[in-house]
Amino acid sequence: MSTARATRGRTLAIVFVIEVLFGAAIWFGWFGDSPATAQPATGSAPVLVAPATPPAVGPTIDAPAPPVVAVHAKKVECKKKPPSAPRDLAEDLIPIGILILVITIVVWRLPKVDLGHSIAFRRRRILNWLPLGLTYSFLYFGRYNIKQFQGTGLTEAEFGTVFGVGSAVYGLSFLLNGPLTDRWGGRATILISAAGSAAANALMGYMAATGETFGMSPVKAFSIAFAINMYFQSFGAVSIVKVNAAWFHLRERGTFGGIFGILISLGLYFAYDVGKRIATDMNIEWLFWIPAVILVVFFVLSFLFVRNQPSDTGHQNFDLGDATSDSEHLTVRQVFVKILTHPVILTISCIELCTGFLRQAILIWGVDFGKGVGVGDSFVFKNWGMVSCVAGITGGMFAGAISDHLFNSRRSPVSAVLYAIMVAGALMIIPMFAAPEAIGWIVAVMSMAIIGVHGMLTATASADFAGKKNTGMAVGVIDGFVYMGSTAQAFLYGATLPAAKIRDANDCLVSNPAARDLDNWYIWPAAMIPVAVIGFALALTIWNARPTRGGGGGH
Repeated sequence: MSTARATRGRTLAIVFVIEVLFGAAIWFGWFGDSPATAQPATGSAPVLVAPATPPAVGPTIDAPAPPVVAVHAKKVECKKKPPSAPRDLAEDLIPIGILILVITIVVWRLPKVDLGHSIAFRRRRILNWLPLGLTYSFLYFGRYNIKQFQGTGLTEAEFGTVFGVGSAVYGLSFLLNGPLTDRWGGRATILISAAGSAAANALMGYMAATGETFGMSPVKAFSIAFAINMYFQSFGAVSIVKVNAAWFHLRERGTFGGIFGILISLGLYFAYDVGKRIATDMNIEWLFWIPAVILVVFFVLSFLFVRNQPSDTGHQNFDLGDATSDSEHLTVRQVFVKILTHPVILTISCIELCTGFLRQAILIWGVDFGKGVGVGDSFVFKNWGMVSCVAGITGGMFAGAISDHLFNSRRSPVSAVLYAIMVAGALMIIPMFAAPEAIGWIVAVMSMAIIGVHGMLTATASADFAGKKNTGMAVGVIDGFVYMGSTAQAFLYGATLPAAKIRDANDCLVSNPAARDLDNWYIWPAAMIPVAVIGFALALTIWNARPTRGGGGGH
């Protein structure tokens, strides 16, 4: 066995150990097994009452007034979700087995570009990006876990508001956090991201456990807490791209874009499948507390092992082959203007606005759509986290491999191909309403395509065209556009899709009959079609774009 393959095998083993330990611990209920219960929306305010006294008989004398005691006003108790039926062991293990098998095949057959790196350098690079990348995966766990709170503590419309506010904060935060990452380095900012997100998740868990919303409505309180979470989350993508821009040559970044897709996808698996398991079998606060604990663990690992560039570990820095110009000393404002006026980066940003809309439309609302059209119990939607993870892995590796080996490290042709899949998929779904059994697999392919685009453009093209020095700012601008699209879809679908649960007169969540009307779900694929067409057309306009020395880019 070659040394390179042995190194990949050890890397894979580490990923498996971490994934299986955390996944199995949560999946099989090692943290507890009490059924989830819906918490009161707000804490009950105490009222002052006097204890009852018997009526006076005969003469009375003045007596001290009875003491006043505080009791809680009685609140109508909402009907609790019944305990879930026991799951067969095979039903639990099959999705995990499929996931591990796919990762094994993909990582083992990972295309390799040989640039003459020493074995010691490759080993240290793995030790650098693995904890960094897994930290980013678990940031996803601590971001999309809020979806499992829908139907327990929030209606669909309320969830749309919470996620929309958080997405807007995430996007706008890049105006600050992109320059901060370029100034402080990706190592410092991934630590800030993990610590801040852990604290915000701990806060949301406290609110879910106690019903305490600090005098605000649940939707407002969770919007603020989730916005805090998303501010710190916004350091994540910038940090991982910033650090790895110094460790990966231009010709290696397509493959790394695929790895980036794997890391995102693992986070989706934890957020959706493991998160669903937590919400079903444990008290709802653990949906937030478990990601918080994991992020603290990876904060420590990143502190110990992650470094900004090879020279920080005793290895020599090398020519990255990208748009880096060592002679430039620009101010933040000059860099910002340069990026916004860079025709290729601006076009990529607009493509990624479309990507943000489409990616979240599928990831956030896909299961709701499946249930609405009557196929919620199909394999795809029942194992949404695993399917999304596999789709993301295959999409990321497909995109990375053909970018580096077919299109000579050009990213736009790959994006155009994947966007063509998105257009075709959205068009195919509408006539399939009459026989929706296969819709799930169409949605899975679309998920593969759009995660592949996101990895190619945000994780890879940003570093190519901006160069190592300006990567943080470039990723900030591009990912800011991504979350502009995410914000738009959150408010659009939150307001137009039928809610599975609505609040009754007692403020309890109850089933909504309108969610079973097929006519109410056409908006989901219909809204994706024009967005996908625009993204496809924009990708075609930069088909031949390549980075040039000094930060330019040409066709």
